[in-house]
Amino acid sequence: MESKRQRQVAELIKRNFSIVLQQEGVYIYGTQPLVTVMEVQVSPDLSVGKVYLSIWNTENKQAVILQMEEDHARLKSALAHRLKRQLRRLPELSYFIDETLDEMNKVDNIFDRLYAEDQMPEGGSGAKDE
Repeated sequence: MESKRQRQVAELIKRNFSIVLQQEGVYIYGTQPLVTVMEVQVSPDLSVGKVYLSIWNTENKQAVILQMEEDHARLKSALAHRLKRQLRRLPELSYFIDETLDEMNKVDNIFDRLYAEDQMPEGGSGAKDE
């Protein structure tokens, strides 16, 4: 169960890290990948943060994460500068790929294909609106 302070710090990091990626991301991983902060989870002692990122417009998502880890000092410095008045210590951040939207698109494509091939029954509670 997350405490109120954990949720506050996570939201603060999420909002500000998004801005940092807009400003610094071009210098780290280029202009092609579109990186979005989906969620941040902070440990109960506020020392560790997990940043879940959605990465679009590139085939090699892990390469973007590796580039961010290489320039971790630059990202952390920019984030610390933005949060210096709100937090005493910035949690140690680690980056993860959030596959939620990719999985959602795969399921949508499967349903679209099934409807196109008339393998899904018409009507009922699972009917697709068109």
